Amino acid sequence: MRYVLLATSQHNENLACDVLTYYICTYFNMEIMETKLTLRLNDHVIERAKIYARSHRISLSKMIESYLDSVTKQKEEEKKISITPLVESLSGVIDLPADFDHKKEYRDFLEEKYK
Repeated sequence: MRYVLLATSQHNENLACDVLTYYICTYFNMEIMETKLTLRLNDHVIERAKIYARSHRISLSKMIESYLDSVTKQKEEEKKISITPLVESLSGVIDLPADFDHKKEYRDFLEEKYK
């Protein structure tokens, strides 16, 4: 088990003094691997990202890590979607010609329906 002591200091106008807050964080069987990555980005994008990160009180590295984490998790979740047995049983029931135009067929259907 690992302990980390963090401290923050803020000036409190109401008390007219500085308030020092301590946080004790414990880590148990947790491995944190950090690898350096070099990216080439547009200067304007970097400046806007720095302003955004500063206004949200997070580091630019953490912001990019969170973005990449969310994007890759979405891809993993999309892969987990399985085809239900009903849909699988319907697969291949209809044979359509190679030149079948489903948009034209749908348009014709709607024209007939709303005559």
